[in-house]
Amino acid sequence: MSRDFPDWINPWTAAEGRRIFAGTLPLQGMQRLSGLLSASGGEARFTVSFAMDSERRPVIELDVSAELPLTCQASLETYLEPVVRHSVLGVVATPAEYSQLPSHYEALLVEEGRLALQDIVEDELLLGLPQVPRRPDLETVAWQSAGDAVARQEPAPERRPFAVLGALLGARQDPTKTE
Repeated sequence: MSRDFPDWINPWTAAEGRRIFAGTLPLQGMQRLSGLLSASGGEARFTVSFAMDSERRPVIELDVSAELPLTCQASLETYLEPVVRHSVLGVVATPAEYSQLPSHYEALLVEEGRLALQDIVEDELLLGLPQVPRRPDLETVAWQSAGDAVARQEPAPERRPFAVLGALLGARQDPTKTE
């Protein structure tokens, strides 16, 4: 783990100084993310650059990358999901300032005048997670249930769930048939 950055940063001060921080953070320290991972360990790499835009608003440019151990929902095997994210965040102190941000910024609400780098890195990784984890090299999955083994030994009877309904309708419509 590389530690050339503080835990907490005042984004207004960092933007005034055009500060840049880079390093790695352990995935196991990210509590919201670690519950979604299939294994502990690994690191997230990040670079965060602070600046002021033309309206003197603090802006954060964030690059995050990691290989996250996830469970494939098709094969139930662990695989590494590469996550690479780039975001431009506009810092706001109150929710009322959201509407003043240009559309190309993502809003980042900073309470108490400071933010934790680990939190914004973790947020980006959470946003990069797939909705349904699936190994990219997985083409097809062979499913077998207990009933499949029995069906292979004995041929299953043909199922026609609407056959009875068809017979009833046919009897009603055919005037030559009597009941």
